[in-house]
Amino acid sequence: MNQSSTIHASAVLIGPRAVLIRGPSGSGKSRLALALIQAGTSGALPFARLIGDDRVHVEAANGRLLVRPADTLAGLIEVRGLGIRKVPFEHAAVVGIVVDLAAADSERLPAPKSAVAEGAGIMLPRLAVAPGEDPLPLLITALQTPDSGL
Repeated sequence: MNQSSTIHASAVLIGPRAVLIRGPSGSGKSRLALALIQAGTSGALPFARLIGDDRVHVEAANGRLLVRPADTLAGLIEVRGLGIRKVPFEHAAVVGIVVDLAAADSERLPAPKSAVAEGAGIMLPRLAVAPGEDPLPLLITALQTPDSGL
């Protein structure tokens, strides 16, 4: 049986897998999503496209976590200082990693148990980012490092 729900998060497709970005309000979810899209445009990352910003729908299916935009927000992203902007978006993707911003359990050398997240009953690699830390270099390193579990 599939589990599904709408959550407060953003998601960006990077190559074949999505990055699911979670965190409290104001933690930089939209900012990281935009930075990932720009990194894809500049060639620092492979293909990168928005799936959803602010709210996304997640669903467990066949042992994978699928993510898609909330219908009312599809193709919209908040850009601080500019407001809500319309951008190209993907309708659905398989999540490959969860990024938790402003994570209280972020560690310099994370324990294996903190490097895993659960979403709709699916276990996924997790990157816990400390409050105030720039998540982009950490995430790009995780995406480009063969032993990161992605």
